[in-house]
Amino acid sequence: MLSVPEIKQLLKEHQLLQSVLVAPQTETFTNITYDSRKVRDQALFICKGNFKPEYLTMAKEAGATGYVAEQYYPEGEGMTAVIVADVQKTMALLGAAFYDYPQNELFIIAYTGTKGKTTSAYFARGILAEATSDRTALFSTIDRILGNEPNQRFKSDLTTPESLDLFHDMRQAVNNGMNHLVMEVSSQAYKKSRVYGLKYDIGIFLNISPDHIGRNEHPNFADYLFCKEQLLLNSKTCVINAETTHLLDVYQTAKASVGAENVYLYARKGAKLEFAVDVDFEITNDFEDLKQSEFKVTGLTAKAKSLDLDGTYEIALAGDYNEGNATSALIAAGITGARKSVAQQALPLVKVPGRMEMITSKNHGTVYIDYAHNYASLSALLKFLRKQTNAGKIHVVLGSTGDKGISRREGFGKALSEEADVAYLTTDDPGFEDPLKIAQEIDQHIDHKRVDVVFELERKEAVKKALMASTSADVVVLAGRGEDKYLKVKGKELLYPTDVEIAQEILEDID
Repeated sequence: MLSVPEIKQLLKEHQLLQSVLVAPQTETFTNITYDSRKVRDQALFICKGNFKPEYLTMAKEAGATGYVAEQYYPEGEGMTAVIVADVQKTMALLGAAFYDYPQNELFIIAYTGTKGKTTSAYFARGILAEATSDRTALFSTIDRILGNEPNQRFKSDLTTPESLDLFHDMRQAVNNGMNHLVMEVSSQAYKKSRVYGLKYDIGIFLNISPDHIGRNEHPNFADYLFCKEQLLLNSKTCVINAETTHLLDVYQTAKASVGAENVYLYARKGAKLEFAVDVDFEITNDFEDLKQSEFKVTGLTAKAKSLDLDGTYEIALAGDYNEGNATSALIAAGITGARKSVAQQALPLVKVPGRMEMITSKNHGTVYIDYAHNYASLSALLKFLRKQTNAGKIHVVLGSTGDKGISRREGFGKALSEEADVAYLTTDDPGFEDPLKIAQEIDQHIDHKRVDVVFELERKEAVKKALMASTSADVVVLAGRGEDKYLKVKGKELLYPTDVEIAQEILEDID
């Protein structure tokens, strides 16, 4: 519940309030939403994003008694009008207040990075779920876990949801008995002020490489990096992968925000860093194959040793990059007070849907399904598979999303040119774009002297062609979708088989 005086005071404190026109008999709001279809009596309606005045008319007819906007609308006559300088920032502040600041009742660990956020978040949640007796929530690209009952776990729509949804879910998590939260924070969350005013107990910076640059996203890399670094400026303690590019800028941002004593750096033993800095934790690879990894973590500084995390750990995911992801989770959990014995027990049990899932076939190679959806993740995946499998050929099936992630198309072409033998360019969430044009853009950046290219826009058929063309010595990679069950086409989400389901069905027929 929010009252008009509370709203005025809060927005004045943040220099966002422009004016308020209070309608007669409007004292409090018992509902707040930006979706006119979810309006109830005494609702405060937020006019944001792709707003049309008719949405306000619909909200008023459904019982809304007030609205928030960056300008006055005649359609809202008779309603309380709250005119603000920035509606996105306002929505975040009002959302936190309406749900009574649930973030204050949660210990929050937040991740950002171009690749690895989801896997790292699952690792951290796995350790903390064990350490807190299943009282740790998760907001990830794949799932939002608000409690331990089946109906308290559901598919995510966005990596970081809209602020009203975010605070609503935090309140639900607290009401469900959760006291810790692990969440992913995208660059778009800061670009669009979805997390405005939110502070984290621990902020983790995994890496940065060009991504999300294009229309409707970041105009350039500098803006992308700036938005990523906002997480460090809004955290009490920072954990950084020292192997990231732009380390100096990232580290100085964190140090200026929280002080060097509250920044923890980790890196693989012998890694070449961009500038000389004392690493707190060192990772040594002991063993890895296509199903698991074993690695050793050693604290090198006094503050690292005080967490008592030195030891050997196992994860049920391959790839040295996943050892780094697990180490970030281990450090974060250690800062919360989780013992290393708990982490050693929990990490091998963590499963991440759509990450490095493997299907073996009799005659058509080994199939790997992974969510790799940008240059950094696809390149790391293909290089690892090339090293580990000694594959005859690597066949890759992928597409690229429409309306966003435009810069990924060049990155895909580059990654394919580095390690793939055959690329099958297909459809993946084309949105309002033509999937053929998207595929052609990827193709422009592929070295055709190194890689054969097949265009097949029907994804099922593309997977079938890749499998039929492969031999028992080959590897087939289905990239970008993991276990996503929907295709986003022209504003609609169409039910579509996951890559795992498609591969299993085809192999049953042809093996």
